[in-house]
Amino acid sequence: MDSVRRPWWHYLNLLGLDAPLIAVMWLFLFAKTWRVNYHPWEAYVVLALVVWTIRIFAKLLEASMLGDEEALAMRHRTLLKRLAIGGGVLALVLTVLNFPLSVYNYLLLGGILVLGYLALALFSSPQDNEISYAKHVIGGVAFAYGTALIAHVYLPNLGIIELFKSREFICFAVLCLLASSATDLWAHSGKVEDREIKAADELALTLPLTLLGAAALVFAVQNEAMTSRPFFYGILTGAALLQVLNRTRGRFPILTLKVLTGVCLMIPGVVFQTYPIGR
Repeated sequence: MDSVRRPWWHYLNLLGLDAPLIAVMWLFLFAKTWRVNYHPWEAYVVLALVVWTIRIFAKLLEASMLGDEEALAMRHRTLLKRLAIGGGVLALVLTVLNFPLSVYNYLLLGGILVLGYLALALFSSPQDNEISYAKHVIGGVAFAYGTALIAHVYLPNLGIIELFKSREFICFAVLCLLASSATDLWAHSGKVEDREIKAADELALTLPLTLLGAAALVFAVQNEAMTSRPFFYGILTGAALLQVLNRTRGRFPILTLKVLTGVCLMIPGVVFQTYPIGR
């Protein structure tokens, strides 16, 4: 009955398919913006598999902590675990066979970020009426880092420091962490009656999104060569869509909001794929 009642597009979130779709779309934008000359198709497959594997294990961890045996992830946990492990093994094989040796320098830090995110998710109690901002910050940075590194590793004579200093990475990381924390802020705001707490939750999302949109617009205008304008227009669009969703969130249940939050990040990835860039 549960599967009959749910709209089909809810399964984008329930099966963890939204995160790999977002990652692959933005990887293409990173590669296009940074003028990556050689970018094999295996890079996109590996990214999708790794992101989906982490997403599935995070969902299983969350459902287990909540004791929700009726959650989709828990009802099909054996199958999902096997698929996730298989996806992880396939990603590892493709990485060994197709990626340059310099990727292992990036992967070490990426692994630390992922472990940090899972640890924070494990030790932050879902029953507490508190928002784990540290978890969302680490999760957003880890997601952005994993997406960007698979393009950045193909740039000659550049390393991890240059990646962290790039405006594209910083803006995308902020967009990811705001999208990650949005649903928790909305759920928290819906549970409390205190108007000051509600106002604080509203400001905690509205102000950073406004600043991110303004920064993206400035970076786009400053880029006279127009090589990165599509990317920053994508950041601006994503921030604007999240603002719209924030204003209309009262119309939707929390699971729908989770799906729509992912859509807010997918739309810029689709719209700006074919946007021309300058020289």
